[in-house]
Amino acid sequence: MVIYAIPVSQQIEVSLLTPNEWERLKQIRIRALTANPEAFGAKLTEVISQPKEDWLKLYEKEDYLIASSGGVDVGMLYIEVLKGDHGATCWIGGCWSDPGYRGIGVMRSLFNYIDNHSSEKGWQRQGLGVWADNLVAINSYKSLGFTFAGEKMLGDTSGKYFHHMVRDVPRD
Repeated sequence: MVIYAIPVSQQIEVSLLTPNEWERLKQIRIRALTANPEAFGAKLTEVISQPKEDWLKLYEKEDYLIASSGGVDVGMLYIEVLKGDHGATCWIGGCWSDPGYRGIGVMRSLFNYIDNHSSEKGWQRQGLGVWADNLVAINSYKSLGFTFAGEKMLGDTSGKYFHHMVRDVPRD
């Protein structure tokens, strides 16, 4: 658990979840899909009905980070170590920050955690996919050092386009 130095009223704590915290992950995922369904490929009804066993299986290949402020979970993402597109050593997904907490460094705190643990976890070159029309997310990722990689591609059956973006862990 890491706490980043920002004003006390907006302090952000980042935690790496354990499988025992699967219900916490489920609750924030439901909040994310309720607040911003357009940002994700998953469907709210699927997430709500997903059984415990399915949630636990997720932890076999992915690490889940949660950002909290004042005891409230305000952001999340997952990281999967893999040899991904554009030389990525890990793939990041499910990024979300609560709209009421945007602009205080939630995503920056999550990515600071990733950067601080990149050597031990294999998270040196990070890749992600973002819907081409999600300009808020694209601008957030750009502010964190992500750049577009490859051409815009057609997503699944949604008919929406997405971009791959990559970033290398910043060097001191």
